[in-house]
Order: sequence, then structure tokens, then C-alpha cells
Amino acid sequence: MNVAVIGSGTMGNGIAHVFAQHGFAVALIDINQPALDKGMATIGKNLDRQVSKGSLAEADKTATLGRITTYTSLSEGVLQADLVVEAATENVELKLNIFREIDQYAPEQAILATNTSSISITRIAAVTKRPTQVIGMHFMNPVPVMKLVEVIRGYATSDEVTAKVMEMSRQLGKTPTEVNDYPGFVANRILMPMINEAIISLHEGVAGVEEIDTVMKLGMAHPMGPLQLADFIGLDVCLAIMRVLHDGLGNPKYAPCPLLVNMVTAGRLGVKSGEGFYSWTHGTKDLVLAERFRK
Repeated sequence: MNVAVIGSGTMGNGIAHVFAQHGFAVALIDINQPALDKGMATIGKNLDRQVSKGSLAEADKTATLGRITTYTSLSEGVLQADLVVEAATENVELKLNIFREIDQYAPEQAILATNTSSISITRIAAVTKRPTQVIGMHFMNPVPVMKLVEVIRGYATSDEVTAKVMEMSRQLGKTPTEVNDYPGFVANRILMPMINEAIISLHEGVAGVEEIDTVMKLGMAHPMGPLQLADFIGLDVCLAIMRVLHDGLGNPKYAPCPLLVNMVTAGRLGVKSGEGFYSWTHGTKDLVLAERFRK
């Protein structure tokens, strides 16, 4: 079975990795070769980590990389696809334009999936001529490690397509969970307001960055605190999702914290920019004096 993955960033290269590792032929698509080279290097490093831990043989690593072909042309990359998974930036207009193009070039029988974490599947499907074949496959980060795939049915998504995507997710060693098409779905409708509330607590001076994260790690058994997690996700992504929730549900409780807005405006996006609630250097963190953004 042929799978095309659009976007070679953090989520896209992770999705390509797991499909290729489980025997699927993968076309990895991005707008330029340097982005693809970076994505392939990340896949190689993650496979090396699996080999060093003894969870993957060297021969399987070589076979996995051999199943991935890179493309800078979307029209060429999706031409033979049975499943297309879009993993581009969480931007509505960008995703709609990508799906218009996929619909034009992918085979008629192909399933079109999006890795969106919050944008309406129904809205995305509406720009195609095959809304029954459009579905959400929301993988968690890091994709090779996390077991959940949130499978989101749009208004028109067929039972057959849903069943196929659920089964393909199981073939990847994942646990698919079917949810309906509401803003934020389940994962981010619950997670993002928690992160936003943690930012509000910092903004209002209830506690500092490390103190908030420590309470949630030690008191609630979370593997990392909400502010550190926000840095990993990207503060720009958190803000975009909060705006989708706020606009889609019309409830003021989903309004993004002014501190989050200010930090994104200032370019403090977390790990990707090197500074968010923590300062990030080579994957390690130091506390940032985010208090300067509070007021």
C-alpha cells in the first residue's frame, strides 16, 4: 500500500517513519529539498535510537529508509497514493489549499487524511470532490513513541473509510480512538485549556514557571508540566488552537491568555525558537524570566 505524507517537519517525518517501519511505501513531500533532507536526517537519528535500544535491527532500519522516497512536487508525490496524510502547519487556509491540490492529483479511490489537531474535518472535506473519503488522523508527538491516533470523522466521512483508517492505525502498532468533528476534538479540547490556564496562573502571579510545572508533575503525575509541554508543542501552535476553540465554540473560557499572545508576538515560540517559558539549547532547558511578559 502506498502512503503519501505532506510535510517533513516534526509530525510529518514521524508519520513517514512509522508507516515505512511497518512496511508501507512512503512518498514524503515538502516544498524544498533542504526541508526533506532535514526530515530524513531526523528519521535516521530516531531509527538509530531504536537500534541502540535493541528495539530495531540494523537491517530493519535500512529497509525502513529504503521505503521512503522524497518529492518536492505534490502532484508527483500523491500520484500513486492509496492514503494521503497531510501534516503541514496548523493554518486553515494553507490546509484548504493543500487539500484542493491533493484532490486534483491523488487517485479517485485515495483516502485523504489530515493530521490537524483542531481544524474542522468537515470544512477541509468541503473543498474536495470526495468528502466521504476525507478524515482526520491526529497523531501524537513524538509519533514513533506515542500510541494514540485520534481518528476524526467529518460530517460526510463514510463508515468504510473510518474502518480502513482505524485498521491501518492498528497496523502501525497504534491505538486508534474515534471521535466526532468538534473544535479541538477530544485531545486538544481538554489539553489546551489546561495549558492556557497554566499560562494564566503565571500571568496573574499565582506561581512561577517551575513551580507550576512541579505541581502538575508531582501532584498530578504528568510526565512534564504544562508550560514545558507548551514549549515542546510550540506556543504559536497553542495559540492557533486556542483561537480555533474560541472561535468555534464561542465561549469566553477558551480565550487565549494575553501572556501567550504577547510571547508569540515577540517570537518566543518554545523549543523551535530557542526560548519560550524555558530557554532551550541542544535539547536541554533553563528557566527563562518569562515574568517580563506578564503585564
